[in-house]
Amino acid sequence: MFKRMPGDEPHRIVSTTPDTAVVFKPAVVQTPAIITLVIFLARFVAGLFRLVWRHPVALATIAVPAGLCLVYGWRVALLLVIPALAAMGAWAILDRPTFARWIGWRMIAFGRWFWIYRRHWQPVMAVAGLARHIRGREYVPRLVKVASDSWADRLTVRMLDGQAVKDWSDRIENLSHGFGSESCRVAVVRAGHLVLTFPRHDPLATPIAALPIPDTPAVGPVEIGRQEDGSPWLLRLHGTHVLVAGATGAGKGSIIWSAIRGLMPAMHASLVEIWALDPKLMELSYGRALFGGRYAADPADCADLLDEAVSVMQKRAARFAGVQRSHTPTLDDPFVLVAVDEVAFLTAYQSDRQLRQRISAALATLTTQGRAVGVGILAALQDPRKEVMNIRNLFPDKIALRLDESEQVDMVLGDGARDRGALADRISPRPERGAGVGYVRLETSPDPIRVRAAYVSDDDIRSMVGEVR
Repeated sequence: MFKRMPGDEPHRIVSTTPDTAVVFKPAVVQTPAIITLVIFLARFVAGLFRLVWRHPVALATIAVPAGLCLVYGWRVALLLVIPALAAMGAWAILDRPTFARWIGWRMIAFGRWFWIYRRHWQPVMAVAGLARHIRGREYVPRLVKVASDSWADRLTVRMLDGQAVKDWSDRIENLSHGFGSESCRVAVVRAGHLVLTFPRHDPLATPIAALPIPDTPAVGPVEIGRQEDGSPWLLRLHGTHVLVAGATGAGKGSIIWSAIRGLMPAMHASLVEIWALDPKLMELSYGRALFGGRYAADPADCADLLDEAVSVMQKRAARFAGVQRSHTPTLDDPFVLVAVDEVAFLTAYQSDRQLRQRISAALATLTTQGRAVGVGILAALQDPRKEVMNIRNLFPDKIALRLDESEQVDMVLGDGARDRGALADRISPRPERGAGVGYVRLETSPDPIRVRAAYVSDDDIRSMVGEVR
């Protein structure tokens, strides 16, 4: 027997199963119409203020001609608008970057906000499972701002209270397809706010020719390619260690040789030494003359060269102790970059157990102690599994080129990298489209950056060697 509740009649409550919970409808409170109107008016004014604040240029471009047309008629409005359009056209021709920054990209951002993102926001959030229904009310994450540039749209989003970044990173495919983009990247800007990046086209779809050798010697970040936003890709080699992982033909050689080209002036100035380990005898053998005798291909010679690098590191550490904490390249203590192609051949696939242990121990010692005294490692491998490369976590900076499996992305770049948009397993296997394309995760940031290394041909390498000779 149910207890009679206000507004309910027990004889109308029907349950076909004994254990079904009975839900009583709460009493409905009638809200006065004036309160409802005030709430809607306040929301309208707040939304209009936000619209004007975020899109002043686009709204002025639309509102000024419309206002002139209403006040003075379309003929007068046309006479006043044509000179303004001509002036803006001249501005766009004479100073295109400034026009794009102040007018062009803002107009594009407003158009895409109005026609794509705002129009489809609620259904995409609902279908993707990012909206929530609680007590009959739908809660939708708020689209705060849309900004556009030459290659992508960036959406600032206010998450629902209680949501986590993983809730969004797990749905990057839903978001990219829902808004008509090939991919989606998720990044945190501050507590409760995300930035969703939707590329409009792929600026890395075509190969990049070998970059010119710098004029001045430097061991700082060297330019080896281009980032997805069009800015130069600067790879830091001094003061860190870099691991490059990618399948056969993914472009590991492009990164190694582009880095060597960037360090050529410093090598000529005796501020940099490159020691090369080339167990395959295919990649680095072209540049034997560049390495000044610091080249090894036989596993035993590779082990000896690594032991020598450890000895250099330890001698420097003994001299630097209590004197300096970081390394500055000099003629007496140049920066030593140990470039290792297919490092797995020397560790996991080496049949001689003693050599394997020597090489593994030397690499572990260099990666844990070498960067403070000016000894860095640039290692490349195909298989990033732990049993193949058990010291991959000792490399602060990592690059994932085309990989065979989605699980390998997180093996190289760290947990959650693929969920944040590092789709290295989806890079095209066609060399003209995918060779040298990859994702970088730096020590200073967990967010992966999409990049493409310049292609260094055999002729480019021969010309480098010819300059040395």
